[in-house]
Amino acid sequence: VQLQASGGGLVQAGGSLRLSCTASGRTFTSYVMGWFRQAPGKERDFVAAMTWNGGSTRYADSTKGRFTISRDNAKNTAYLLMNSLKPEDTGVYYCAAEASRVVPTTKTGFGSWGQGTQVTVSS
Repeated sequence: VQLQASGGGLVQAGGSLRLSCTASGRTFTSYVMGWFRQAPGKERDFVAAMTWNGGSTRYADSTKGRFTISRDNAKNTAYLLMNSLKPEDTGVYYCAAEASRVVPTTKTGFGSWGQGTQVTVSS
């Protein structure tokens, strides 16, 4: 499956952004969709992921209550709504997909990756 992420940008602390990830090439509903982020000089960290029907959703502790992952299977698109953004949320955000019935929370759990979109939160 090919993934295309978009929606990043520059936002002030406390603001919101919604990222999108559009998939093509395979049956979208077969895939768990996830989001990761990578700050400069740091590892790529798990942010959120969900199964095809939303029956299982996982979040990193740092994003619980502020970020919401969702998907529109008719549009082959996953979203990450980010509220109450903090400067430490700054990084390149990547969407990922894996044909799985459970939700991976590590990089190695996902086999397909998008190109990343930059999110910068100013203080």
